[in-house]
Amino acid sequence: MEAREIIKRATSFGPDAVKAMGQALDEAWAEIAGNFSAEKSMVEGTRVRLANSILGAAGDGIKDVATLKRAAIESMRQHYLEA
Repeated sequence: MEAREIIKRATSFGPDAVKAMGQALDEAWAEIAGNFSAEKSMVEGTRVRLANSILGAAGDGIKDVATLKRAAIESMRQHYLEA
């Protein structure tokens, strides 16, 4: 799973932060998955965008799972509103 690998390879973060980001990815995806096509390439592309949003939030110092999740979902919402 490409999105999960993006987070696992975030070497500038410690193991606890990587774990929190992975959990945030899973929780955020569970919340928004129904808004996207089930086509495999669409799913993975969207999950990659979500993972990058989580990395951006974590880079801003956010480490809490719930806050990472909210930040990522908001980033996705903004992206699709602007598209």
